Amino acid sequence: MEQTKSNSEIVAEIYRNAQLALTSISDIMPEVEDGDIREEIMRQHEEYEKICSKAAQLAFKYDLNLKEPSPIKKAMMWSAIKMGTASDNSAQNIAQMMIRGTVNGITSLKTSLTDGENAMETDVKKLLNELIVLEEGFEKKLKTFL
Repeated sequence: MEQTKSNSEIVAEIYRNAQLALTSISDIMPEVEDGDIREEIMRQHEEYEKICSKAAQLAFKYDLNLKEPSPIKKAMMWSAIKMGTASDNSAQNIAQMMIRGTVNGITSLKTSLTDGENAMETDVKKLLNELIVLEEGFEKKLKTFL
């Protein structure tokens, strides 16, 4: 059975994905001591903010109320980051943690691309593809820290 996601669902997913990334970056930054990876993560933060802004514009177009990630989800992410960096805040470990989140995002976004392919408006598909390409680039860059 083919599942079709609506434009609104996909815009909400794009926004949620970028918001989760922003939250993760905010949580992990206090643990990052290495200047090179810190610079890369801050660059990623700026790109995710741009995606959030574009998703908000599309949400307005589709009369959609965007929701922030739940406090429980945020608390779980914060806990995982603090536990993951408690004994190792090396650039390599930070990169591994960031890569895991990025790959999860890519997987979710590519699933939405497939699920909404036949009904997706051009502007939604363009932003979805933009975020996928962006995250794939982030993954590649983060792997240089391994």
